[in-house]
Amino acid sequence: MVVTKTVTQPAAVQKRKIWVPDRQDIIWINCNPQVGREMRDMHPFLVLSPRMFNAKTSLVIGLPMTTADYNADNPFAVVAGSAKKLKTEKMSYVLCHQPKSFDWRLRNAKAHPLGSLSDALFAQVCERLNQIIGLV
Repeated sequence: MVVTKTVTQPAAVQKRKIWVPDRQDIIWINCNPQVGREMRDMHPFLVLSPRMFNAKTSLVIGLPMTTADYNADNPFAVVAGSAKKLKTEKMSYVLCHQPKSFDWRLRNAKAHPLGSLSDALFAQVCERLNQIIGLV
């Protein structure tokens, strides 16, 4: 009688699912280098492009986010809610007037603690962006 032993690989050896940002995700992205009034350094970034595009191109298209108070009067900013998960009571704003494309892999993007934007808020962002660029 032959006994075969089934060996399971350790979790580290098993195929890992590679993280790829997806539409509606909020990620950290390094905005440097920047010029003029553009954002700089690490910022939250709302992803507009779908996962398949992001995976195949290494690019992510989206909108920067900020907690800068002066955006309360900005007609192109959508209030995304409180940044409580970041231990601050400041409001977080999606800046619809600053669409950007970044190489998320080279800029070492990573998931943000806020997770993703709700469907309702994402619809508001898309509506505001469309008022600016007029796709539909």
